[in-house]
Amino acid sequence: MATEGRVLVHFGSDRASVYRSQRGELMMLHKQPLALDEHRAPEALAERIAEFCAGLTDVCEVVDNKTTRLYATGAFQQLPQPRAAALINAVYVDTGLYLNIVAPELEQFYLHTGRTACGSDAMMEGLTRREIRHAVVCGSFQHSLGYIEGVITRLRGTGSAVLSPPSTRVKPETAGTDFILFDYQDFLKNKRDTWRHKYVHLDTFRQADAVVVCNPGGRVGKGTIFELGFMSALSKRVIFTEEPQGISVFFPCEVGLNA
Repeated sequence: MATEGRVLVHFGSDRASVYRSQRGELMMLHKQPLALDEHRAPEALAERIAEFCAGLTDVCEVVDNKTTRLYATGAFQQLPQPRAAALINAVYVDTGLYLNIVAPELEQFYLHTGRTACGSDAMMEGLTRREIRHAVVCGSFQHSLGYIEGVITRLRGTGSAVLSPPSTRVKPETAGTDFILFDYQDFLKNKRDTWRHKYVHLDTFRQADAVVVCNPGGRVGKGTIFELGFMSALSKRVIFTEEPQGISVFFPCEVGLNA
């Protein structure tokens, strides 16, 4: 996933490193020892991370969920899921940023990508070259299909595998209806059968590294809002293509595929 001009922060077990990704190159901006005791309460740990993030204005003018990405490995990967979720929520409340706790197997993927691409053993080098390994794309297929197809093309162009939808070729018989079907889906048995197709799509969230929400103009449709609840329950990384509008409850997310 392209991260041109973005500030990337990597929290390890005992240090924090700050980079800028620009024109495909990763530049180190700052590195410092940072004792982050994973045994502390999530709120206390989040306050320490927030203090560090507040200092990022020394190296970049704006710190927000469009221009800044946070990643954590090491001791953070050992946190039980409830504590990890509590930490992600607390960091978001304190900073407005999403803390990506990189799963160990995804970290290994980034390391392999970096070695293959440039001979580097630095995780962040691999991450900047192919950040999203497996993605699910959501949005209003009825109203924004062309936009969604463009996003899928961009994702695949970076090497990301799009788990759902695997195809956007609409069954002609369903074009213009309230529930369009793609060529890989069978026809509905009845109105209740829409749930079966919806559930198959939702179930792919479990295998995704990130869910990309296509919301041209910022609008988030009712169907997508329903899906956001499922994403949140699974603690999935959510990336809106544009700043979301009309959401009554804010939640940890990121905005933008490109800086």
